[in-house]
Order: sequence, then C-alpha cells, then structure tokens
Amino acid sequence: MGVTIHFEGQLLDERAYQELMAFVSSTAKVEGWRTEPIESKKVTLLRVRDEQDWDYTGPVRGTAVYLHEDCNPVRLEFDENLYVQEFTKTQFAGVDWHLKVVGLLKAIQSYFRELKVDDEGEFWDTGDTGILDDHIQTSKRMIQKVLDENPGARMKVKEPDGKIIDLIT
Repeated sequence: MGVTIHFEGQLLDERAYQELMAFVSSTAKVEGWRTEPIESKKVTLLRVRDEQDWDYTGPVRGTAVYLHEDCNPVRLEFDENLYVQEFTKTQFAGVDWHLKVVGLLKAIQSYFRELKVDDEGEFWDTGDTGILDDHIQTSKRMIQKVLDENPGARMKVKEPDGKIIDLIT
C-alpha cells in the first residue's frame, strides 16, 4: 500500500564495513540525522529470497539512520557474513526524503559486491520524480479510502524500532 525502498547486498569485506560505518556517521553528522548503533550477539532477522523465508539467527552489527520522523530508519544491520536485507518506508515523509534515502543508498553502493534496490516509487531506476510523486499520492488516496470506510482505523503507527505501519484497521 505504501512506498518503500527495499535493499539487500553483501559488503566487499571487513574494511568496506569499517569505511561504510565511518562514511555513514560523517554523512549523518553533516545532514543532522540521528544514528543509533546496532550490535547484538544473537538476533533473528526475517528475510525472504525468491518468496521463500530464509531467516538469519546470529550476531549483527551496523547502524540505524533516522532521516525524518515520518520515514522508517535506514537500518544498515549486517549479519556475520556482512549481508544486509532491509527496507525503508518513505511515503509519509514525501518525495524529498525518498530522494535522500535513494541518495544515501547510491552513495554507499560502492562498498557492496552488489547492492540490489527495489524502489516501489520507481525513482531508483527511472530518476523520475513525477512517477515517484504519483506513487506517493496513490498510496495516500488508498489509505484515506480505508480510513473513510473504517472510522476506528489508524494510520502511520510507529513501532518502537522506528518503523511505521501504514494502517491498522
């Protein structure tokens, strides 16, 4: 229903991890974005490949970048093989913040063997802000329709980890 940027990839090596963390930290400082370190000895990450679950359980490390209160954090949460699979929902923050998330992903792309990005707003592939804005407006209309039909429904519900649920009916 929303506009989300999905991304996944494996870093080149440990050096790339260290350089990526330094780059993200300095970029966040310049941009005024809050960051939060991620480090745990054992966590389960829910993952999907070719529509099949392939969850990971083990140590993780990285950082979460909070760009805007109406945007999911960009979670750069790496497993022991330096692999990340995450998503960032942007439709409530708007076009400009979607572009900032894409800009951050493009800026860190060189640290990865391959960074796969699936941008539901289509900006990653097209560079067209008009198409992106159409997706965001369509999402807003769909959510509003459900809200109109369900007076008790709530939208933009924030979870403790900063992720946003589009709609709860």
